[in-house]
Amino acid sequence: MTSASSRLSAIAFLLAFLIAPPIASAAQDEARKDSLSLSECIDIALERATGIKKAAYALRLQGSDVLKNYGQFLPRVSVNATYTPRSVNKSYITGTTPSSLVKTTTERVDLSLSTSLNIFNGLRDYAGLRASLQRKEAAELTLWQARQTIIYDITQTYYQVLLNRELLLIARENLSASEDLLQLTRRQYEIGLKPITDFYQQQAETASSELSVINAENNLRESRIELQRRLRTDPTQNIAIVGIDTASLDSLPEKADPDSLITIALNNRKDLKSASATAKAARWEITRSRAPHYPSLDLSFNLGTDGYAYYKYNGDVQSDTSPTLSDQLSDQISYSVALNLNWSIFDGFLTHYNIEQAKINYLNQELDAGDLEQDIVLDVRLASDNYNAAQHQINVAQQSQKAAEQAFQTIQRKYELGAATFVEVQAARATLITARSDRTQSIYNLALQQNILDFTTGSIPLD
Repeated sequence: MTSASSRLSAIAFLLAFLIAPPIASAAQDEARKDSLSLSECIDIALERATGIKKAAYALRLQGSDVLKNYGQFLPRVSVNATYTPRSVNKSYITGTTPSSLVKTTTERVDLSLSTSLNIFNGLRDYAGLRASLQRKEAAELTLWQARQTIIYDITQTYYQVLLNRELLLIARENLSASEDLLQLTRRQYEIGLKPITDFYQQQAETASSELSVINAENNLRESRIELQRRLRTDPTQNIAIVGIDTASLDSLPEKADPDSLITIALNNRKDLKSASATAKAARWEITRSRAPHYPSLDLSFNLGTDGYAYYKYNGDVQSDTSPTLSDQLSDQISYSVALNLNWSIFDGFLTHYNIEQAKINYLNQELDAGDLEQDIVLDVRLASDNYNAAQHQINVAQQSQKAAEQAFQTIQRKYELGAATFVEVQAARATLITARSDRTQSIYNLALQQNILDFTTGSIPLD
C-alpha cells in the first residue's frame, strides 16, 4: 500500500513538473525597469563617441586648410606705422675750426603700405587648393564612415546583449528542469524505482546545468559592460535595454545577391570614396612639388611717407620755418610698382626629392585604395553567404521547433496513458528546449547578419 502511494505521488510530481509554467524571462524583468531602446543607444553613442568627435575636428581643420590655400590667390597686404616721439642725434660739423658738435632732437612719423600678388609660381597655389579640397572631401567622408561604424558597433553589441539574455533564460529553464528531475529521481530511488547510479548521474547533470547558468550570466554581464563602454554612460550605474520586435525580421529579403550588393557597396562605401579622394589629393601634391622647376613672378606695390619736426637744435628751440608734420606726410608720399621674377636654377636636388616623395605617397595611397576595394568585395561576399545561411538556419530551426513540439506533445500523451517511459518524456523535453534555443539564436543571428550586410555595403542609415 505504501509502495503504491509513493508511486502515485511520484507520478503526480512528474506531471506537475511537465505542465509547470516557464519561469519569468529576463526580458520581462528588464521591461519593468527604465530601459533603452536600440535607437536611443545609437543616439547616445553618436553624441558621445570620441571617434566621431575626432573626425569632426579633422574636418574642421581641413576647412581651415582650404581657406588657407584659397588665400594664396589673393594679394598680401601689410601696413607699417612708426611713431617716434623723441629722437636724439649727435654729429660733428666739419669744415669749421674747431669742429662743432651738433645735437638734434626731433619727433618723427613713418607710414608705409605694401602689397604683393603672385602672378605665376608653377601652379603651386592651384595644385595646393585642389589637394586641400580633396582632403576636405575625404574628411567629410571619414566623418560619415565614423558615424556608420558607431551605429554598426552599437547594433552588434545591442543584439549580443539580447542574445545572451535569452541564452541565460534558456540556461535557467534547463537548470530548473534538472533540479525538478533531481528531486523526482531522489524520490524514485527512495521508493526503489531507480538505482543509486541514476541519482548520481542526475546530480552531475544538475551541476552541469548550474555551471551553464553561471557561464551565461558572465556572458550577459560582459556584453552589458561592453555596451555601456561604447555608450560612455555612468560606469557606476547598470543599464537595461528593451527587446526587439522579431516579427520585423520577416520582411527581410529571403536571399542576398552578392553581385548586386557588391555594386551597391562600391558606390556607397564612404571609406572607399575617402581613400579615392585622399589619393587624388596626393596626386595634386605631385604637381605642387614640381613648382620650383618653373619661375615665380610677383607683382608688388609700395606706398610710403614720412615727416618730422624739430624740437631743439643744439639746445635751442627752432622757429617754425619747416612745413607742419601733416603737410610733410601728405607732400612726401612716394610709391613704386615692381615685377619680381625669381627662378631657382639649382637647389641641390631638393625639388627632385620632394617630387619623388610625393609620387611614392600617391602610389601608396593608390595601393591602399585598391586593397580596400578588394577587401570590400570579399567582405560583401562573405556577409552575403552568412546572411543566406542565417535565413536557411531560421527555416531549419522553425521546422525543428515545430517537430520537437509535436513530438513532446505526443510523448506526453503516451506517458499519461502509460505507453511511454519517463526517460522518453525527459528526452523529448530536452529536445524541445534545444530547438527553442536554436530558434532564438537563429533569430538574433539573422539580425546580426543583416546589420553586417548593411555595414559592408555602406547602407546603414544615419537618420
